[in-house]
Amino acid sequence: MSTAVLPVPSAPEQRLLLHNVDWSTYDRLLHALEGHHLRLNYDRGRLEIMTTSSGHERWKTLLARFFEIFTLELNIPILGVGNFTCRREDLERGLEPDECWYIEHEADVRGREQIDLDVDPPPDLVVEIEVSRSVLDRLGILAALGVPEVWRFDGKRLSVLLLAADGRYVEADHSPTFPAIPLSGFVEHLNRRGTVDETTLVRSFQSWVRQIANIAG
Repeated sequence: MSTAVLPVPSAPEQRLLLHNVDWSTYDRLLHALEGHHLRLNYDRGRLEIMTTSSGHERWKTLLARFFEIFTLELNIPILGVGNFTCRREDLERGLEPDECWYIEHEADVRGREQIDLDVDPPPDLVVEIEVSRSVLDRLGILAALGVPEVWRFDGKRLSVLLLAADGRYVEADHSPTFPAIPLSGFVEHLNRRGTVDETTLVRSFQSWVRQIANIAG
């Protein structure tokens, strides 16, 4: 097994890239590093262990709060599974999304304490914060796992990526899961982060969602 340490210039993230890592070693490391606030990306023998910055965590937490607010206001059944490890040994791929939810398949996994992607469907929607970039192709891993929709935010722009028939993601102008919600409203409120306290910001977002819901109704 070979190792490469990949520092990120002028940024707090650090990455450790390991080559020729078998699945059992990846599995043992997942358990050994559980609770250490590290992200493990595994792609056919290559294992990336990385930290994330406080900025990355703030963005993902805020976007997750927005997501929870609008599904609550629109009475959309969901099951949030946070950054649970999505992995399949037969595909030799695995990662922890920043945030993910079951929506279409919520009822299929509602009572499951342990979700197993060998038998259960993958999450319906994954959020990826791209201010901390991975060396490995996280989108490629998500595509291999069959995640149908990814929301990607780079600190300025929010994009919706849909899994196409050829196994690659293509950008769409709206979310088919939530067609009534314009992404511009998300971005407008995300860009206000740091200008007001988060309670005020979340309440403003909630008011906006209620206006959208009234218009749609």
